[in-house]
Amino acid sequence: MSRLLTSYVKGRWHTASNTGTPVHSAVDGAEIARVSSTGVDFAGAVDYARGTGGPALARLTFHERAAVLKALALALKERKTEFYELSRSTGATDRDAAVDIDGGIGTLLSYGSRTRRELPNDTVLLDGPVEQLGKAGTFAGQHLYTSRRGVVVQINAYNFPVWGFLEKLAPAFIAGVPSIVKPASQTAYLTELVFRRIVESGLLPEGSVQLVCGSAQPFLEHLSGQDSILFTGSAATASLLRTHPAVVANGVRFTAEADSLNASILGPDVAADSVEFDLYIKQLATEMTVKAGQKCTAIRRALVPADRVDDVARATTARLARAVVGDPADPEVTMGALVSTTQREEVLDAVRTLTKSCEIVFGDAEAPAGPGAFLPPILLRCTDNGAPEPHEVEPFGPVATIIGYRSTAEAIELAARGQGSLVASLVTTDTALAREIVLGLAPYHGRVLVLNAEDAAESTGHGSPLPVLVHGGPGRAGGGEELGGIRGVLHHMQRTAVQATPNILTAVGRRWVAGADRVEDPVHPFRKTLAELRLGDTIVNGPRRVTRADIAHFAEFTGDTFYAHTDPVAAEANPLFGGIVAHGYLVVSLAAGLFVDPAPGPVLANFGVDNLRFLTPVKAEDELTVTLTAKQITPRTTADYGEVRWDATVANQDGAVVAAYDVLTLVAKTNGDNQ
Repeated sequence: MSRLLTSYVKGRWHTASNTGTPVHSAVDGAEIARVSSTGVDFAGAVDYARGTGGPALARLTFHERAAVLKALALALKERKTEFYELSRSTGATDRDAAVDIDGGIGTLLSYGSRTRRELPNDTVLLDGPVEQLGKAGTFAGQHLYTSRRGVVVQINAYNFPVWGFLEKLAPAFIAGVPSIVKPASQTAYLTELVFRRIVESGLLPEGSVQLVCGSAQPFLEHLSGQDSILFTGSAATASLLRTHPAVVANGVRFTAEADSLNASILGPDVAADSVEFDLYIKQLATEMTVKAGQKCTAIRRALVPADRVDDVARATTARLARAVVGDPADPEVTMGALVSTTQREEVLDAVRTLTKSCEIVFGDAEAPAGPGAFLPPILLRCTDNGAPEPHEVEPFGPVATIIGYRSTAEAIELAARGQGSLVASLVTTDTALAREIVLGLAPYHGRVLVLNAEDAAESTGHGSPLPVLVHGGPGRAGGGEELGGIRGVLHHMQRTAVQATPNILTAVGRRWVAGADRVEDPVHPFRKTLAELRLGDTIVNGPRRVTRADIAHFAEFTGDTFYAHTDPVAAEANPLFGGIVAHGYLVVSLAAGLFVDPAPGPVLANFGVDNLRFLTPVKAEDELTVTLTAKQITPRTTADYGEVRWDATVANQDGAVVAAYDVLTLVAKTNGDNQ
């Protein structure tokens, strides 16, 4: 008997008490492992995630969690060879394994770097500006995100045993929410190997990730309104889980990524002898053969102009004929096996259903002889656009159907008949056509790729979800979203509106709020290190008179001779100005001269200005006063300095604010860091 896969629950490995269900190699049919979750303490696993994993993650800031993910990605990268070798038993070629294994590791790296760039070194994320709720400024509101105090149960599909696990783990981990991973049994042996290496690395806080090989159905009874389910699989299973009494009654967040009849549209402007035509054919054939077509994002429907159907059929047939199907260990093989013979029979049953309204132009609806779950590509041509089968039946394998269309409107309508898809692509060079089709497709798709010769060299292709873009789709595709950069993190967090005084909001959000206390210390704020600086530290300086000579000199020096600064008659005629006014950037420059401390010190650099607005024109002889307040302090975990955001307001002699903005500086953590 083959090895019984183990689960990792409550900080230790668990072996089921029974013999489990056998799992067979996709290549030769040999038994490769057995799977069972018998004896797993499901309630205990959930409690352990909440009681141990959650608090451990909560103690880490976003940046600290990002550093852990990066270290984990690098550790897994060192073990890729053994992952690749085992991946072949799933039927995957090395090219397929790269999509799964390297794609998963790359997602960890992407979330690690993006988090450090876009999120604060804190456990709380502020959402948008402060909302003033009262006239006197003593009552305000701030939206913020905090980690939910639950667990993410991820239920994954068989086709991506590594990427599917890691792409769900990354945003949940950054959000500070522990995960329980349930891989599909057919390829759980690869997930278990990767998970074992993760545990051995010792990088993740205890309880932050657990693994259950086998059935996860009992988990549902133990989930509450703080918990989430991330599901990838069939629409039928998604529906059963979504409507489970415990999920409905307890308000468990449920996100599904399900079946999808993705379409690729060949624009009517694309000639058969063009570069774009070749790109279309190459993409179609690639999506049919990578992972043996077992991708939720693969092209199932090739929508082409009616007068191009024969051209597309011939060109695609010629390209598919070059595919070498066989054992992934053979370097000559370009397409491996389906995950199992059972899956192959499901694909062939779907093909037979499609032949009610389609004809096969390449391939065979019969399974090839011999062991393993091999199936050469099958290309069909629809003979009846009004038939339901091509838009309702998904053969989850190396199968696609060519469908002709007679107008742009019909192409959009045919794509929409898929009832919601993860992705659609369009090959065209016509920008007006691209806008029309993209906007027509958008309500029915989570992602739209427009491909042509200009972006082909950098394009990642129709079927490649990317960490920075949302992955999901409406309707049949499940109605959920994953990934999308920080959007994926926010899915696991709770947005709350806090109503309070400016001082309370400053304390809660660790960002100074207008109306909160300011501290005018004899020590200039720019003389303070990151460790010494406090929110609310302020310098007020001025006034500085703006003369007509200043305005004229700035115009001549910069070349900005816009009439409002140089032509008294024209400036007088403009109702916004009523005479010569100072350049906005002159105002900002003069303000810097009022608040900058010129001597070397903890402030290392100014690296930008955010949210700059010029609110009141500055006329000659106006007097300016600047108020600069430490607004947000963010230490960098990987450097001897941090970022300080300063609130800057510039007012005239009447107290009217003429400019408001945030100044961004890098400040040394200690006095020794700037030497």
